Amino acid sequence: MLNSIIWDFDPVALSIGGFEIRWYGLMFATAFAFTFWLCLWMMKKEKNDLTIPDTLLFYLAIATIAGARLGHCLFYEPAYYLANPIEILQVWKGGLASHGAAIGILAALYFAAKKHKTTFWYMTDRVVIFVAITGVLVRLGNLFNSEIYGHETSLPWGFIFVQNGETLAKHPTQLYEALSYLIIFAGLLWYYIKQNYKPKEGILFGTFLILLFGARLAIESIKEVQVGFEETMLLNMGQILSIPFILAGFAILRLAIKNKLPEFPKKLKK
Repeated sequence: MLNSIIWDFDPVALSIGGFEIRWYGLMFATAFAFTFWLCLWMMKKEKNDLTIPDTLLFYLAIATIAGARLGHCLFYEPAYYLANPIEILQVWKGGLASHGAAIGILAALYFAAKKHKTTFWYMTDRVVIFVAITGVLVRLGNLFNSEIYGHETSLPWGFIFVQNGETLAKHPTQLYEALSYLIIFAGLLWYYIKQNYKPKEGILFGTFLILLFGARLAIESIKEVQVGFEETMLLNMGQILSIPFILAGFAILRLAIKNKLPEFPKKLKK
């Protein structure tokens, strides 16, 4: 019987001269491609505007990367990056925060809703399905990079991340999150189809916030901290940032069930 899994995966998928293609980047690219295809499928099922996927892909690509990068710099290492602001632009050096990406995506969806003269809730209810499957692929990318893993464990599925010089088995929290997000994706997509592609506005969005950030809150408890100052905290930064999203999810779900979600953005042109 295995006591642990030796993980010595090369994060570089292809190297040509000095140019490298990493598995993490391929996972990101796959996520955007799948997002476009899934959104196009939804618009065809709904007999809606087929230009929406183009808008969303453009807005989400910018918002995800910019939000994730700014989130990492400002949430985890503000002193360093405020003193060295030019390094904020050096995304290739690593450092992306999913909570920052979430904030960026929400801002992008507001503008996408205005452009297509629909509601913010309509956009979010569909995009959260894409985000859930994107989360699966991003966490697999983290696994390929041997990063963002958990505390030491004696469980038989513990991973020894050789690339990082680890000699003890650690919780593969990347896989825990990926599995959680896959279940959330399947549940949200099932509900969307079950409602004949016309779910009540806000239900999917509110449920997504509760489930995804609830999973993050739980899994973060066994994850190694990303920066030193978190070691003395009762809750790490990932958990602290998850709580507002969970509370917002409950509030949105309650308003959606009671048909009290505000028209947002206002003065929509039909």
